[in-house]
Amino acid sequence: MSDASPLPPADEQIAADAALLSEQLSMMRHRLFPPTSRKTLRAFTSGEAARLIGVSDSYLRQLSINGEGPQPETGPGGRRLYTLTDINAMRRFLAEGGGPKARTYLPWRDPAAGEPLQVIAVTNFKGGSGKTTTSTHLAQYLALAGYRVLAVDLDPQASMSALFGYQPEIDLSGNDTLYGAIRYDEERRPLRDIIQPTYFDGLDLVPGNLELQEFEHTTPRHLTSGRDREDGPLFFARLQSALGSVADDYDVVVLDCPPQLGYLTLSALCAATSVIVTVHPQMLDIASMSQFLLMTSDLLAVVREAGARLDFSFMRYLVTRYEPNDGPQTQITAFLRSQLGERVLTAPMVKSTAISDAGLTKQTLYEVGRENFNRATYDRAMEALTAVNSEIEGLIRAGWGRSDRSREGGGSR
Repeated sequence: MSDASPLPPADEQIAADAALLSEQLSMMRHRLFPPTSRKTLRAFTSGEAARLIGVSDSYLRQLSINGEGPQPETGPGGRRLYTLTDINAMRRFLAEGGGPKARTYLPWRDPAAGEPLQVIAVTNFKGGSGKTTTSTHLAQYLALAGYRVLAVDLDPQASMSALFGYQPEIDLSGNDTLYGAIRYDEERRPLRDIIQPTYFDGLDLVPGNLELQEFEHTTPRHLTSGRDREDGPLFFARLQSALGSVADDYDVVVLDCPPQLGYLTLSALCAATSVIVTVHPQMLDIASMSQFLLMTSDLLAVVREAGARLDFSFMRYLVTRYEPNDGPQTQITAFLRSQLGERVLTAPMVKSTAISDAGLTKQTLYEVGRENFNRATYDRAMEALTAVNSEIEGLIRAGWGRSDRSREGGGSR
């Protein structure tokens, strides 16, 4: 007879592992972001601020000397440092003068000119295709460029929320994800009450956690109950309706979809005005994406017949984790472009140790300084990020009918 202690029941062992990991992650957050355990965004140099605003460094310096506009913090040696809040205040100050460049400084959409809220769903059926990295960097890029952005974490795994500094099992107590705004019972809350500000001025977040999975469970029960038309919009229109209630506050909404084709993903596609499909250039990933597109097409046809509007401003495929020196990846990327043409974004997102290293501390490349990395590695990754996100920004602006495909300044350019 063995003297080994019997293993605990599987559920208890899994619960113990989860508790252990949660405790260690909480301790890590305390060490990384003291004293409040909350993330903050670094300040920007005068040169960085000038590039973000779209003016010269000398002009920004002259404004500061003259005491015009918001005044930056002055560091050692008279070095001027701008927070993103300062940068956005300067954008508003410069735009107040009107003129042809006002919209360049402050690129907010103009509803009176027929510029609709842009809702971008970042999706794919396969995990590991870079959806969260793409959606989080895109939301932050647009916020740095001066747009009012809402990021929505639709993935129960809550990776986007983690990148924004949330530990879902600790920071969220219940009914404080998107599910709270689209559920079918009397506990439904206005989306405005769920939205959280982030440390990026102009960028808000609807965090996610495992609670989102409830929508996948309650929706089929609700549909079979025969009450689907009695409790507000049909399931596929509930997200669209919730976003409509806050549309006046934002220019762009970025939806980070879960890696499955469930009710949440269908809701996101029905709410979206545009779609980015991320794809890793490997043959198995292409085959998986093909199946995802076939299933998506069938399901969207059903909801369209039920009344959903599916008019995308654009739909693009983004090649992610791309290694330019990998021959098979280059061939597969060329195959994609030959088949899908301009629907594949011109710029791929390269695989980079800089992005991976930033992720070790739950940060993005836009949050960390260049001095923390090998500069050549950082610059290559930033160049790729800027190329991808500026191309998407150009599509957003084209969807508003603006003649320019990109802006002067903006992002980290």
